[in-house]
Amino acid sequence: MSARGADRENRIWPALFLMLCCAVLAALGFAALVSTAYAETQTGPLVLELKLNGAVEPILATYIDEGLADAAKRNAALVLITMDTPGGLSDSMTDIIHHILDSPVPVAVFIAPDGARGASAGFFILLSADIAAMAPGTHTGASTPILMPGVFNMPVDEVLRRKLNNDATAFLRSFTEKRGRNPKLAETAVTEARAFTAKEALDAHLIDLIVADKDELLRTLNGREITRFNGKTAKLSLGNYNVAQFELSARQKFLARIVEPDVFFILLIVGVLGLYTEFTHPGVIAPGVIGGICAVLALYAMQLLPVNFAGVLLILLAVALFILEAKFTSHGVLLFGGIIAMLLGAMFLIRSPLTAGGVSVGVALAATIPFAFITVFLMRLVLKSRKWKSATGKEELLGEEGVATTPLPAGGEGLIRIHGELWRALAKDAVPEGTRVRVLRVNGLKLEVEPVAQGAAIAK
Repeated sequence: MSARGADRENRIWPALFLMLCCAVLAALGFAALVSTAYAETQTGPLVLELKLNGAVEPILATYIDEGLADAAKRNAALVLITMDTPGGLSDSMTDIIHHILDSPVPVAVFIAPDGARGASAGFFILLSADIAAMAPGTHTGASTPILMPGVFNMPVDEVLRRKLNNDATAFLRSFTEKRGRNPKLAETAVTEARAFTAKEALDAHLIDLIVADKDELLRTLNGREITRFNGKTAKLSLGNYNVAQFELSARQKFLARIVEPDVFFILLIVGVLGLYTEFTHPGVIAPGVIGGICAVLALYAMQLLPVNFAGVLLILLAVALFILEAKFTSHGVLLFGGIIAMLLGAMFLIRSPLTAGGVSVGVALAATIPFAFITVFLMRLVLKSRKWKSATGKEELLGEEGVATTPLPAGGEGLIRIHGELWRALAKDAVPEGTRVRVLRVNGLKLEVEPVAQGAAIAK
């Protein structure tokens, strides 16, 4: 290419890049104008819908908090939280309730669809809302505090149990009374683990409405006057309402996936396997990087999940048995024992009613069996490599053969050529020039050698 052509090409690429940037900016600006114009056409009151599905945990609590803040920023007429939860962590529940009570926008909590539940922590959240509603065929309650399983699963002291129950009932009374609901009956969900159907909850003045779906709920609430937690009254104006969904962010979706029991178990296994591979095969790099990341993610999930450390110990025992299988001949007994230990560890790893029974059997089998054979295979490679002759350093010369380039007197020194290099050598017996010799020992920069017998096998 000529200098002029190269110069022209150097000018073309920046111009094309500038045109591409302008096109992207124009597209973004057009999209912003369209979204703004669309938003302007949405003249009806905004109802921001949040979904509280699954266990109540820190990630879901953050999502609810951000949704309430977004509703206030957009001057929404109502926040609608549709709920289907088995319960969750008390700290996350308390955080959600505090934000609901402080919300400048009225909050309606709706247990839906049919067959859904608002159990345990969900019962507290339901009763904290400005409007509490349930769909037919749903239920709520059963809110007795449960301690997470510990290392030894020691029985809970009765005094501690009473303290937990009293704290929970006092917290429940603190907002149910101001919401005009039935605090005495609500307490039985804690003290007696009592649960309520939708009709029972309505008849007992625990909730405000039973409706089939969210559209019926919003139509029913239109024009309704409610008393906020701060004592002020507000009239809901929901004519020609527009429902907008507030979704989990990409980060929240990712973190929510990590704390699922099956994903946590896989991260734990991949983390252990990756780090084990890097330690036994230094320099591979990729397994160490991947294993390190997975291990850190597993540790993050471990602090949020009710992990039973007996399960963790069983998994570590399984790894030890796999390594021993590679070192000793057990005819598969150690391997089989390791597989059983890891399967039991997976079953015991997370045991809580909030996690749908913990790690599934399918995932446990799919992760355990490949892990077992890969661990044994890698360990056998390590043990086999220890028997290999060193390919570098002084040890490389042991057993190698060369040629005497000068005579070697008995007990004296001479020169030999080996690997194309000249070395000072000494021999016990006299060695004539041109004789093939074998290295016996390496002493600094001198080699001790002996003549190679005619027709003898070469020792490597």
